[in-house]
Amino acid sequence: MQTFPILDLYCNYMVAALGRSENTVNEYRYDIISFARFYKLDHGLVSSDTEFSDIDVSDCDARFFNKVTTDDLLAFIIWLSRTRKQSNASRARHVASLRSFFKYLHSKKHLIDNNPAYDLETPKVGKRLPKYLTLEQSKNLLEAAYNSPKESNERDYCMLTLFLNCGMRLSELRGIDINNIKDNTLTVIGKGNKERTIYLNDACLKAIEDWMNVRSTLKIKPEAKNALFISKRGTRISDDMIQITIKRLLTEAGIDTRIYSVHKLRHTAATLMYKYGHVDIRNLQLILGHQSVSTTQIYTHVDEDQLHSAIESNPLANFDPDSK
Repeated sequence: MQTFPILDLYCNYMVAALGRSENTVNEYRYDIISFARFYKLDHGLVSSDTEFSDIDVSDCDARFFNKVTTDDLLAFIIWLSRTRKQSNASRARHVASLRSFFKYLHSKKHLIDNNPAYDLETPKVGKRLPKYLTLEQSKNLLEAAYNSPKESNERDYCMLTLFLNCGMRLSELRGIDINNIKDNTLTVIGKGNKERTIYLNDACLKAIEDWMNVRSTLKIKPEAKNALFISKRGTRISDDMIQITIKRLLTEAGIDTRIYSVHKLRHTAATLMYKYGHVDIRNLQLILGHQSVSTTQIYTHVDEDQLHSAIESNPLANFDPDSK
C-alpha cells in the first residue's frame, strides 16, 4: 500500500502509544490515503481521468494537510456516500480515521495550524443485532467437525471448540502458545495487547488433549515449536487458513457461509453463554475482553421465543373476566 512519511509516523504512533491492532492501523491508513487521493482529484491536482488507485500521494506532507478544511472533509464523506455508495458504518469509520489523524497532526505534533476534523460529525449507525448460530446449529457444526474425514480434524475440531466455548477472536486463537495453557486456564492476548485469562471447560480440555496427541507426531519448524495450532508445513497456522477451515466446516454442516463466518462464532459463544448460561453482563465483558460494557450489551438481545415467553409469564396472561 502506497504511503508517505507523515502517515508512517502516525501509524507507528497508533501502534506504540495507543496499542492499536495491525488490522485497525491498516484500515486507518487506507482511509487517510483515500482522503488524500480524493483531495487531489477534487482540487484538480491530478487529471480528472486518472484512476483513483493510481493517484500518487507520496508527496503529501504537513503543508498539504495544512490546506485541508472542514468543507474538504465533508465533501469527502458525501463522495463516499454518493459515489462509493458506502454505508453509514463505513463512513463512520472514515470519520474516526480522519479525526484521529488530524488530531495527531494538530495536537500531538503541531504540524498544522488548525484541526479541520474537530467538528466533523459521525454518521449515525443503527445498532444491528449480531448474527449467531442457534444451539442446534452449533451442535451440528461441532459434530461435522468431529466426524470430518480430513487429516487435520482433531486440530480443526479443537479450534472450533475454543471458538464456540470461549468466544475468542481469530487473532487470539492463532496466537495461542502451548505455555499459555495451565491446568484449566488459557491466557490470550487481545486487542490493544491486553492479556486476559479464559477458563477452559471439559469440552475444551478434551479437544486440546486430543489435538496435542496428534500434534506430538508432527514435524514442527523451530520458530513454531510453542504454537498450539500448526499448519501442514509445520508453521503456526495463518489467519487465512483458519478462515478457510471454518468456512469448510460450516459448509459441511449445511450452514450458509454468506451469513456466518469466524467472527460469527464469537457472537454465537457470547449469545449462548448469556442465553443458556445466564452469565452476568460484567462477567461476559471480562470473558470477551471488551473494554466497554456497552460493547458487550449487543449480546444481550433476545429472540422471539424469549419475547413470547416473557409475555406468557405475565401473571395477567390467563386473566379471563368471563370466568368470574
